Amino acid sequence: MQKSGLQKQVLALYRRALRIPPTKPAIARPNFTLFIRYTFRTAAYSVSVTNVAVIEHLMRKTLREVELLEGPAVKAVSVTEDMRRWERDNTLRIYKVTGGK
Repeated sequence: MQKSGLQKQVLALYRRALRIPPTKPAIARPNFTLFIRYTFRTAAYSVSVTNVAVIEHLMRKTLREVELLEGPAVKAVSVTEDMRRWERDNTLRIYKVTGGK
């Protein structure tokens, strides 16, 4: 199934964001990855796929955040306990679905 232009833009922005952690100090990389995954997933589940105006707004907002995170001055990000809980729940769910692989 082909993706719409907006879907392609969202995926391109997500890929761009996932290229950020390897450019940061090794100790901070897991937090960057979690921060990015959590930000995108929670935004994706908070809006209807038919609400194009909200999706475009979130894209512009996220683009500004990605550009900020790409900067060399940003060395770390804060990760909340909600993000950690989300990561544990997601990892457990994926582990169960894949049968422990």
